[in-house]
Amino acid sequence: MAQKPSIPKGTRDFSPVEVAKRNYIINTIREQFQVFGFHPIETPSFENSETLMGKYGEEGDRLIFKILNSGDYLRKIDDNLYSSKDSNKLTSKISEKALRYDLTVPFARYVVQHQNEIDFPFKRSQIQPVWRADRPQKGRFREFYQCDADVVGSKSLWQEVDFIQLYDKVFTKLNLQGVTIKINNRKVLSGIAEVIGASDKLIDFTVALDKLDKIGEDGVKKEMLEKGIPESSIEKVKPLFNFTGTSSEKIDQLKNLLASSEIGMQGVEELQFIVNSVNEMPLETASLDLDVTLARGLNYYTGAIFEVAAPDTVKMGSIGGGGRYDDLTAIFGLKDVSGVGISFGLDRIYLVLEELGLFPETVVPSTKALFINFGEKEALYCLKAVNKLRSEGVVAELYPDNAKMKKQMGYANKRGVRYVVLAGTSEVDNQVFTVKNMHSGEQEEMNFEKLRGILI
Repeated sequence: MAQKPSIPKGTRDFSPVEVAKRNYIINTIREQFQVFGFHPIETPSFENSETLMGKYGEEGDRLIFKILNSGDYLRKIDDNLYSSKDSNKLTSKISEKALRYDLTVPFARYVVQHQNEIDFPFKRSQIQPVWRADRPQKGRFREFYQCDADVVGSKSLWQEVDFIQLYDKVFTKLNLQGVTIKINNRKVLSGIAEVIGASDKLIDFTVALDKLDKIGEDGVKKEMLEKGIPESSIEKVKPLFNFTGTSSEKIDQLKNLLASSEIGMQGVEELQFIVNSVNEMPLETASLDLDVTLARGLNYYTGAIFEVAAPDTVKMGSIGGGGRYDDLTAIFGLKDVSGVGISFGLDRIYLVLEELGLFPETVVPSTKALFINFGEKEALYCLKAVNKLRSEGVVAELYPDNAKMKKQMGYANKRGVRYVVLAGTSEVDNQVFTVKNMHSGEQEEMNFEKLRGILI
């Protein structure tokens, strides 16, 4: 019995129409990366496991796809280890490589490995797929593209301002109105943890706080309690759940809350600089919002953090995010190289544009002229014309088979072809073509120059 074809959960096939729409988004992002001065790089789809493990926190590590060593990978495993069923120890023995979880850690590895070839500050862009062993759901896949831009080698906050402008410019080009760029600072979160007496639980605190929009206030409190954060500390953080006002007003509230925390006040000052600078250069499409509960669950962020929310009319998770990571390259031996970067969530942006009907009609290229195949002599005559048209950028095709006229015309209809070109014996002898407009139904005989004129 033939095997029923299938693909792994969380992965997808893409039709020609879907690929065209995805390329529209990618090309828009890539164009703005270039305008903002970013240089493209690419890294391998898989890395050494040690490069990735331990960089994303406990939750992230669980979502990394491991690749089994080639050959008889169980042969060298000690019987005691095998029978212990200790998956962590066993995995390290049978898997030395893993699919990349994101593009940021591989980029940090790239910077360290190629540091002598790079001019700092280094502005890099990268558009490639990543893999996460997540539970598939709407807008969340196990294989998906990230579109990243990063700057390493500069601590200047103008980079953060520039990234907010980059986000805004891309969404303006995509005609996606109502996007919110949320911003916070990990130093602010460290300051809050310090003020409430939970500095030793900073990671648990931020991971739980980051889930506020998903599990609500009660869910966050419950998770904090389960992680050992005292109820008295949770009570002190309660005002954060209902922080309101403009970004400037929220900054004033943070100044009062964090007055006793040096690191907290550093974060507040950084936020104030960014917000004030953006206000001097108003955004075209997006809006900037200070969200004090935004934590971004990745351990490597040290300063400003970003998350982009889709318009309220669409139920969708974040469609972008990023932040500053002062210490990321240090894990690979290169210290004192500050970095900051953002990512666009291609797949979620696609779903948002699709739901809102924002893809231009011209995104999907269609064949403008299909030449009917009447036989070998006629096909050669048509193909010469097709080649001339293609050299001038006209999308033209010759139907490959000498099939019945009804079949060829039906094919043209299904493909949405604008013009069908017929050239039988009479047309070949007279060096002309019979052209049928499939929209109007009108038909006219003409020479190549006239045909060229209506197609270009």
